[in-house]
Amino acid sequence: MALAIKVNEETFTPRQQAVLTAALDLLVENGDGLTMTAVARRASCSKETLYKWFGDREGLLTATVQWQAAKVRMPYVDRSHLNAKALRASLEQFARDLLTTIIGEVSITLNRTAITHAAQEKDSLGNIVLENGPLAIRRRLKPILEAARDARLLRFPSSEEAYRTFFGLVVRDVQIRLLLGDKGLTQSNVESNIEADVKVAAEQFLALYGAKANN
Repeated sequence: MALAIKVNEETFTPRQQAVLTAALDLLVENGDGLTMTAVARRASCSKETLYKWFGDREGLLTATVQWQAAKVRMPYVDRSHLNAKALRASLEQFARDLLTTIIGEVSITLNRTAITHAAQEKDSLGNIVLENGPLAIRRRLKPILEAARDARLLRFPSSEEAYRTFFGLVVRDVQIRLLLGDKGLTQSNVESNIEADVKVAAEQFLALYGAKANN
């Protein structure tokens, strides 16, 4: 039985993807200045089309965050053919995509803006980012971990605990340092170490939860 993971192209049409990319660009440039009018102008479409597709500004923001989170691809695995090699490759792919996404200017801007809004109780952007970013990614990876447990490749009492451990091994303090503007950490030096960090995170996770480690 395969675990079907919806891919980007099935979620949004190419035209909608172009609109959401325009919205992300505007968020980076203007932060709070995202309006339906500005997005329509940047994407060369009508506001009526935006309202038809996304409902309102909150709906557009939700879709924008979903589109950004979709850059962290979820592996498609077949339970009947899941083995240690395929599991490691899936974990490394997730870690690579996650690091590449969170260190980007778009994610940093989105998170900074959402944190500011949440602190000011300004609107629902904080909840939109939380629900459609980190929590959505978690919901999509946990079935992979559970499939590996069913295949006796992993051992853990809770898939939530296992996910949090893996997330922590991958992200470490990178995201918070970037959000706080740590001058000693740049996007370029994080990028240069991604492959090494990905392999270390997967190795550490398997050392903790791999079936052989728990024998």
